Amino acid sequence: MHAPSSTVAGPRGLVWHRLALYTALALFAGFFLLPLYVMVATSLKSMDEIRSGTLLSLPTSPSLAAWATAWSSACTGTDCGGLKPFFLNSVLLVVPAVAISTLLGALNGYVLSKWRFRGSELMFALILFGVFMPMQVVLLPMSQVLGWLGLASSIGGLVLVHVLAGIPSTTLFFRNYYLGLPDELIKAAMLDGAGFWQIFRRIVLPLSVPILVVTLIWQFTQIWNDFLYGVVFSGADSKPVTVGLNNLANTSSSVKEYNVDMAAAMIAALPTLIVYIVAGKYFVRGLTAGAVKG
Repeated sequence: MHAPSSTVAGPRGLVWHRLALYTALALFAGFFLLPLYVMVATSLKSMDEIRSGTLLSLPTSPSLAAWATAWSSACTGTDCGGLKPFFLNSVLLVVPAVAISTLLGALNGYVLSKWRFRGSELMFALILFGVFMPMQVVLLPMSQVLGWLGLASSIGGLVLVHVLAGIPSTTLFFRNYYLGLPDELIKAAMLDGAGFWQIFRRIVLPLSVPILVVTLIWQFTQIWNDFLYGVVFSGADSKPVTVGLNNLANTSSSVKEYNVDMAAAMIAALPTLIVYIVAGKYFVRGLTAGAVKG
């Protein structure tokens, strides 16, 4: 006699459980995204509207004037050329640094997983040590090396620094992923007469798409958002966008233009936001495909 009522109560309880779960998730998401909303809303307001309104109020007359100022005419110290030159420097830095560090990580992972040699595990452990080494430790020796190579205060020097800093992480990603590839593939290719580079180019790389996406996104984010290496190793004409943003925000003027500061912060963050929006699902798939396995 009580079975029907319990059957009805079950689905009702499940509905309320899901409702409570989704409500909690929505609240956490809103709390996490609130700073982003404040930045976007403030960047679209005029200074008069910022003074007369509240922090969370929507812009009554949205305008991109602050974005244009931040991009082309905001002062970053004594220079009033906006973030444009810094942004272009970051592009010139990120593209080669991401490509080279990813390729070297793939080669290292390939060798350390499929072409093991005596001492390969020790070498991997030494490379892995770089993942946990504080960045501040390498500042002085890296400055000396860049001076010896004639790359101090240049985009090329920053590329070299980020390539070396990224090799431990990229090697870890690819090595752990390649451990999941069947050794029989390599042995069969060797029996067919394929060499080291042929196997890597024709067999291993085509199977590496998930971890390639993970590594490219990881490296792009790390290098684009870096400030320490950018401020230490860059020169007057090679500063990345993070350094330009810092200079813009700390430049004193008679009136603090919060809308310009927020627009500049959004311009600096926009590439990484776009990358995660476009390729975020592939990043998760790549991780679950073996990037953190082993």
